[in-house]
Amino acid sequence: MFPQVPDPTAPPYVPPSAFASGLGLPAFEAVPLLGPGRAPTAVAGNGSGGPDAVLAELIAGNARFVAGAPRFGHSVTAAVAAAARLPSAAVVGCMDARVPVEAVFDQDVGNVCVVRSAAEVLDRGVLASVEFAVETLGVSLVLVLGHSRCAAITAAVTAARTGDVPPGHRGYAVQEIWPAIPEAALARDDVEGLVTRRHAERVADRLRALLGEGRVRVVAGHYDVTTGRVGILS
Repeated sequence: MFPQVPDPTAPPYVPPSAFASGLGLPAFEAVPLLGPGRAPTAVAGNGSGGPDAVLAELIAGNARFVAGAPRFGHSVTAAVAAAARLPSAAVVGCMDARVPVEAVFDQDVGNVCVVRSAAEVLDRGVLASVEFAVETLGVSLVLVLGHSRCAAITAAVTAARTGDVPPGHRGYAVQEIWPAIPEAALARDDVEGLVTRRHAERVADRLRALLGEGRVRVVAGHYDVTTGRVGILS
């Protein structure tokens, strides 16, 4: 069974005051994506190589993007041609409109599965999408991509400082980010940048535990919306 996602419109929330006692949030339940009795097996991956080669191509594509010299354009012809193509990577990113994943990595249509949620928070839908990418489509690399100036990160830091939790489903996203906020960091001016990186690394760690060692390479990255550059964190 996957972890049950609570309805954030229904009380009780874990109060922000839980920070005073080490956040007090329940530990994330590591649930294997592969199902009972299924051992992870090595995946060679699609495209021209394994996960290292796939990651190198993503970083090279980002360099082309930053340099203003993209190789690929997006057109109906390209989309139709991709119908029989298997992707080589999955990117778990934020829903922010300023982070167009295929453009950021200058990848052709069909090369990358993109799974997006606020601050790349994991829920059952995101986990199911990652499972499809790995199990059904055979991607060899999963990249968790955080980014600067993330509104969900800002909301989580604000809630930690003030106790003002956003209403509705935004409250669920905020609580999922909280464990990435060390108490001592709340006094720092650059706390949001620190939390953004820690949260992406934490999401990557969860996916590694869920997918199983050796099944697929999982890395965390950070996109700077002011420069267009991607850095690999872990």
